[in-house]
Amino acid sequence: MGLTLAQKIIQSHLVSGTMKAGEEIALRIDQTLTQDATGTMAYLEFEAMGIDRVRTEKSVAYIDHNTLQSGFENADDHRYIQTVAKKHGIYFSRPGNGICHQVHLERFGIPGKTLIGSDSHTPTGGGIGMLAFGAGGLDVAVAMGGGAYYITMPRMIRVNLTGKLNPFVTAKDVSLEILRILSVKGGVGSIIEWGGPGIQTLSVPERATITNMGTELGATTSIFPSDEITKAFLKAQGRAGDYRPLAADPDAVYDRVIDIDLSALKPLIACPHMPDNVVTVESLKGTRVDQVCIGSCTNSSLLDLLKVAALLKGKTVDPRVSVSVSPGSRQVLSMLADCGALSDILASGARLLECACGPCIGMGFSPNSGGVSLRTFNRNFEGRSGTRDAKVYLVSPETAVAAALTGEITDPRLLGDAPVVSLPEKFRIDDSAVLSPATPEEAASVEVLRGPNIKEFPKTKPLENTVTAELTLKVGDNITTDHIMPAGSKILPYRSNIPYLSKFCFAVCDESFAERSLAAGNGFVVGGENYGQGSSREHAALVPLYLGVRAVIAKSFARIHAANLINAGILPLTFADPADYENLNQGDRLILTDLGAGMKAGKILLQNETTGKTIALVCSFTDRQREILLAGGLLAYTKAAN
Repeated sequence: MGLTLAQKIIQSHLVSGTMKAGEEIALRIDQTLTQDATGTMAYLEFEAMGIDRVRTEKSVAYIDHNTLQSGFENADDHRYIQTVAKKHGIYFSRPGNGICHQVHLERFGIPGKTLIGSDSHTPTGGGIGMLAFGAGGLDVAVAMGGGAYYITMPRMIRVNLTGKLNPFVTAKDVSLEILRILSVKGGVGSIIEWGGPGIQTLSVPERATITNMGTELGATTSIFPSDEITKAFLKAQGRAGDYRPLAADPDAVYDRVIDIDLSALKPLIACPHMPDNVVTVESLKGTRVDQVCIGSCTNSSLLDLLKVAALLKGKTVDPRVSVSVSPGSRQVLSMLADCGALSDILASGARLLECACGPCIGMGFSPNSGGVSLRTFNRNFEGRSGTRDAKVYLVSPETAVAAALTGEITDPRLLGDAPVVSLPEKFRIDDSAVLSPATPEEAASVEVLRGPNIKEFPKTKPLENTVTAELTLKVGDNITTDHIMPAGSKILPYRSNIPYLSKFCFAVCDESFAERSLAAGNGFVVGGENYGQGSSREHAALVPLYLGVRAVIAKSFARIHAANLINAGILPLTFADPADYENLNQGDRLILTDLGAGMKAGKILLQNETTGKTIALVCSFTDRQREILLAGGLLAYTKAAN
């Protein structure tokens, strides 16, 4: 029996465990990346481990999230990251150089290598055949120190593509179609492997759009083969030597196979407030649009923006619509300027934003109150745009342009002839905005600069055998990390200051949560299905840790968030019978007993002291995870191990 592509890369990087679905495995990590919203905490954690220099093949620190410098906080974080990177052997991508996933794909990604990043959309690297995972910052810090990355061995899902996309139907529509099929939790515990004759019609940027959006499925990661299309892309980037062919064995066995005929797809759109709320664009014809945003790590490549420029050329955006364009990298922006496409974009009335995440994370360009915003992004969670009552839709760049020109949701196939755009044989190469680290000899003299907003990692404590606490918050299904720890321009500058950041925890659900939690001292949180989906931000675990949350009890968890809770020393527990969710109410006094034996057996009893009911909970912790929880989190566990 042959191996899938992902299994081949896992096998070549396996440190411990066996490749049996559901079992814990440890992987050797070749590369890491961080971004500035999560990077400061990741590097504070790395420093706490006492390791002088990173032990990966390449680690890169990107500044792409908190680029709005309306106070000293973001600038101080950037300075800290730059100096800590220089001292410890990490490459530093300066502000303005671009979004981490776009730049890493262009300049550093290598087929067959493993990559983890403190950003959930790190699987973008699967577009060139990398095995790339989103992870919490502490997992990234451990990998930088030479430690393995632990995951549950995923199931394998194969998506076979046939046919060819019709004009104005795009890779984004492929992403939305698989979301329509699987939902935002349908990929949990799985790797999505893309194949079939249809992949030969997709360029690397198109493949990267699809692997990027695989994160919204809850998938462990997504990956395409490395083939002649990959080779051409790397050669154009001046990196032909990084190419290696990679493919699944012909007799590889998958847990599920999904067939998609590209030629049968239509332009699709995800409606508020979930990426899997997908319908056809034509079904929403005539819906008034206030704002259009083009960019993000999903759709900001040169290929995307050349198409946008061609569609906008000689036209003017509707006066009722505010339009922004964010190139994904300095390379993209430079090449748009060189060929005149940037002038076509600007002449249309669109506003040019920085090569950064920007509106995707609520960092500027928020919609008007109650506004309808069409975005080429990957998430449309409620309030994520910075405007709580905005209605955000996810679309392709072509559908975005159609709305920008007409002032309403419009099927892009009505725009006329589709522009014919191809990738260049040679990209413009300028890596001057990526700063190399100091040599080991120079590193001793490098001073790491910390601003006053940078606070220590929250203090943890070993897990007791019995925990008694109040149920301080009960929430429903599909609670995202944006619900738990919101982003946006008012909050992101405090990502390195957990005490201040805690004021905003769960504010989307309950503005009194932080105050009540601090008053309670210890607390439990109860949630529904797919708790913690979305971003990899470990702050959604670290801030509850600071607020005294000892356990989260849910019907099911998103993979990265469950791992982050364990890393923070917070118990993620699930109901043995999901109906017991109804037997818990906010304010109840709860007791978890005999935790040591219960974690080992996978069964824990929860006593509801308020109602007198006993509720059965389950868990499936590995020996290592139990030791992490008993130690009070991964940092305490790692320091003790060293």
